Amino acid sequence: MSTDVEVCDAELVEGDIVVRPAAAEQGPRYLVTQHTMLGPGELPPRADQRPAWNDQDFRLSAEDIADLAEPDLAENTIANRNSTTGAFEAWCAAQTPPRVAWPCTTATYTSYGLHLIRRGKAGEFKPDSVGQYMSRIWNWQPVDLRPDPSRFKGRLRVWKKEWAQAGGEVRRAPAVTIEYNVRIIEKIDESTNIGKRDAFLAALAYCNLRRESELTDLLNGRIRIHDTGLYVVTATSKTDQAGKGAGNWIKDREDLQLVRRARAWFTVLRELGADAPHLPVFRALTLKGALRKYPAKRERGVRMRPGSLDDRLQELAERAGVPYIDGKKVTSHGWRAGANTDMIAAGVSLAERNVAGRWAPGSHTADTVYGRQHGLGTRDPLSDVPLYGGPARAAVAGARASAAPVPPAPAETADGAP
Repeated sequence: MSTDVEVCDAELVEGDIVVRPAAAEQGPRYLVTQHTMLGPGELPPRADQRPAWNDQDFRLSAEDIADLAEPDLAENTIANRNSTTGAFEAWCAAQTPPRVAWPCTTATYTSYGLHLIRRGKAGEFKPDSVGQYMSRIWNWQPVDLRPDPSRFKGRLRVWKKEWAQAGGEVRRAPAVTIEYNVRIIEKIDESTNIGKRDAFLAALAYCNLRRESELTDLLNGRIRIHDTGLYVVTATSKTDQAGKGAGNWIKDREDLQLVRRARAWFTVLRELGADAPHLPVFRALTLKGALRKYPAKRERGVRMRPGSLDDRLQELAERAGVPYIDGKKVTSHGWRAGANTDMIAAGVSLAERNVAGRWAPGSHTADTVYGRQHGLGTRDPLSDVPLYGGPARAAVAGARASAAPVPPAPAETADGAP
């Protein structure tokens, strides 16, 4: 069907009177969008009324440019984003004709998303991974030129449902609950510098529900040791990119002895000359317990890499004989999940757990992602219902009869008749 619209002159006729359209007057033009809100008698802004900007209003100084060149995201976030956008750019360049990757059109964004879904269906990716990749690409685009992701997200939802129905499962690290963490720490030789560090690392990772990046970025000045516990400040986290910071009071426990282990490790740091407030708490050590040296131009300075810390915690679990829990490999996230899982079992509210784990207020991630009870699904709540029917029916009926109250005997009359 044609969508062409023909415009012609016309006359409006009312009875014997001919009404001709008035000549268009060249009045002021106004700017109106779907967001315009006007009060009674108020006119929209005029199209010819522009801010009095000049060339200087669009200029940044050399110092400003240098400051903006500094990274404003976490190191691992930058690495993941660069890897994802690099793959997207390579795909765009390989198309015939090549597509523009930045800023990209909605068609290009959607086409690449469908391309990843097809690769996922072939076994290369999982739905959540594709969603993360496309989210990084969308955030990478200029704010005012971002593509519409709705069509891609619709297809992703369909695939995710099909994937789950076909037996797909998101694999997550098992929870290193308190009983496992105590077993792991007991196997650490705390007479050495490395052992003092590792014992405090495993205890704090559980008690403070810390992500691996939060552990590596924790500074000495952000831990205050008291006789009854620790006060730990997390400067930035995954849910606090603005750097507002969050402080947590962690009460000491007899099973983890957090205060004793914190003091033992900070004594080592002092002896190594590494206890300044601006230096990281957890340091890489040589086999003899000295500080490991790094090149002067190392991007992370003297901070450990999150991956190295994850490897260390996995090694500690291996030494304790629990590299796998419930058939799943232990990783650093298991300590965070373990503390949350234990708190769920103890009846701690979601709001309190969100604060303890630095999840966003109102988030249900602590329940839906980090609640990882061991042997989940082995207990059938229906087993609490008594059996009935077949051989069990007589037993149930007999039990009910024996539990029923005995009716009182009928009263007798004076001549002995009932």
